[in-house]
Amino acid sequence: MGLLAAWAIPSSAQEDSNHNFEISKNLEIFNDIYKQLDLFYVDTLSADTVIEWGIDAMLRQVDPFTEYYPEDNMDQLKEMTTGKYAGIGAVIRYYKKEDRVMIIEPWEDSPATDAGVKAGDVIMAIDGKDMKGKNSQDVSNLLRGDAGTTFELTVKRTGVPAPLSFKITRRNITMPPVPYYGMVSDSVGYIYFDRFVEGCSQDVRRAVIELKEQGAKALVMDLRGNPGGPLSEAVDVTNLFVPRGQKVVYTKGKLASVNSEYYTKNEPLDPKIPLVVLVDGSTASSAEIVSGSLQDWARAVILGERTYGKGLVQMIREVPYHGSLKVTTSRYYIPSGRCIQAYDYRHLNPDGSAGAVPDSLTHVFRTAGGREVRDGGGIKPDVVLVPDSLPSIVYDAGTSDVALEYVNKFVTEHPTIAPAGEFTLSDDDYAEFVKMVASSDFTYKRRTEDVMKLLERTARFEGCYDEAKDEFAALSKKMSGDVTVDLERPRNKTEIKQILEGDIVSRYYFRRGAILQQLKDDKDVKAALELLGDASRYKNLLKPSGK
Repeated sequence: MGLLAAWAIPSSAQEDSNHNFEISKNLEIFNDIYKQLDLFYVDTLSADTVIEWGIDAMLRQVDPFTEYYPEDNMDQLKEMTTGKYAGIGAVIRYYKKEDRVMIIEPWEDSPATDAGVKAGDVIMAIDGKDMKGKNSQDVSNLLRGDAGTTFELTVKRTGVPAPLSFKITRRNITMPPVPYYGMVSDSVGYIYFDRFVEGCSQDVRRAVIELKEQGAKALVMDLRGNPGGPLSEAVDVTNLFVPRGQKVVYTKGKLASVNSEYYTKNEPLDPKIPLVVLVDGSTASSAEIVSGSLQDWARAVILGERTYGKGLVQMIREVPYHGSLKVTTSRYYIPSGRCIQAYDYRHLNPDGSAGAVPDSLTHVFRTAGGREVRDGGGIKPDVVLVPDSLPSIVYDAGTSDVALEYVNKFVTEHPTIAPAGEFTLSDDDYAEFVKMVASSDFTYKRRTEDVMKLLERTARFEGCYDEAKDEFAALSKKMSGDVTVDLERPRNKTEIKQILEGDIVSRYYFRRGAILQQLKDDKDVKAALELLGDASRYKNLLKPSGK
């Protein structure tokens, strides 16, 4: 009788019972192992450190977006969701030559700028404490603090013999979600939308209104590099261009309480203005909801690279002792019904990495205009642009310490420069940079050297190296780089000059100036302008003829 009764238990109940038992068993094992370590291990353990490592290891088995924030890291979570923190408003980076941290970009109208701090200043001390040997995170923690508190910052500045000291009062800093917008032609407005934070839809709304007042008859919204943020803001940004009552996104999770549908609630700002959205491989999350929803509703042409493919939604859950857990609770689906999640975190590879969803397993969906689109793998643009690959020396030289030193020297010698978007480095200016690089300890790794070594090893393995030994030697000689020669190659010179020009312009005109300078040579923006200038092509991309 008892055996028959056991057989009568529904399989789902048995599965739940087994699952709960496995949880209890493993938590008991974990708890006992830590107690025994604490009791018998030869050294005293830090509970905070060891348990946090254990938590981090556990979270690595799910997805990279599920994160634990202990009480002392709550400011980081707040900054991520609101775009606000208390500090001086400056970007810093480690400067190897001095073994110190350097101010790279003080923000416009920030405590740092108001006090007189400039980009290129090397941080010597904070409140008299020497900062030599400190990394960027250590220095950042000291620069931040409660709004209204004051400290003394001592720096070394190129061209100034003695250290400079500044009294700086920290205040609440808000990172602008839309650091620049302006006209890029007589009739086309451009919006650089950098991040999703609370209230960012109002910044985008303001930009659209002002650009239309300046004569914009079409818009380019730049979401390249935008990592996303609050889902509600994605709905509100989409609502600026999509009529009221349209579905933007819906979510599905394990619990019914996380299943939601989100519709546009307001009358749109402009439901008809031609719109091109720029995306790339770093466009993610809420930025993908906006671009994907506008694509599904045939409301905008998406241009650029395939997006990141983050189709997961997180929510913040409180944990004991004032911590928080940002946990993935659902997947989201855009209006056509597709989920654009690119990576399968349910079935991790042996090394812990997640494999991408293959195209063969994706499904076909349709936009409101009849275009064929697919789920998985992010948002595929309507107009795909393949980015130029940068030679090694362009990236290495453009981001090197010697580039910093060159920019510092240039700024010291030039009190003013041409307006942002018009500034150019002369050939003589660039020659000075090449000279500085050649006389420094700058080194870089050529990809061709790695390929040559691989080819040589393969030839030796195949037994044909000796026959081609002379050819290998001749090719290796041609492939071996000379820094000066490589810096002067036309393409390398053009690309490095653009990097240097952007860094220099930011010193005089802050971030908005650097963005404006970048627009001068931006191929994606030029492609968007060409598309918006061809009404027939734009219309056919939204609603192909015959569909």
